[in-house]
Amino acid sequence: MRGFICSCCNGFIHGFHIMKIISKKLVQLLKKKKLKISLAESCTGGLLASSITSVSGSSEIFTLGLVTYSNQAKINILKVRKNIITKYGAVSHETCLSMVKNLNKISKTNISVSITGIAGPKGGSKEKPVGLVYIGLKKNNKISINKYLFKNKKRNSIQKAAVNKALNLALSIAK
Repeated sequence: MRGFICSCCNGFIHGFHIMKIISKKLVQLLKKKKLKISLAESCTGGLLASSITSVSGSSEIFTLGLVTYSNQAKINILKVRKNIITKYGAVSHETCLSMVKNLNKISKTNISVSITGIAGPKGGSKEKPVGLVYIGLKKNNKISINKYLFKNKKRNSIQKAAVNKALNLALSIAK
């Protein structure tokens, strides 16, 4: 999906417009296939859940959305083992994998999605720069963890880019 980027708002409206279109397609597909979805978000702070639940009829497909922003929330709510976060960090393949697996155990949905990353502007390092995002998806017994680096973007742009990517991934696995 391509379109123009509004120079007056740095793509802000454009990003939300794309998000709305993809969310609507996802909700329609999940309803058609009678599938349920659950989400565990960190760096996106509930934006993914908001984009899906803004679509009329989403209550038929949306089961659970968790914002596990802190390490403690990941440990206490999603049951991510503390040693995984200590060894690999909250923004890692391993943490994202644990988030999506445990979310699926809690929600018992057909599709589960987890997002963890560094939206910035602070908090990045050479090994884990601002814009690094992991998106995990689980459908039935198939799990994928996807790593992205959204470069040269501001915090809200990284969050929107991560949500748009997660929506597209969910759309792909739902087909």
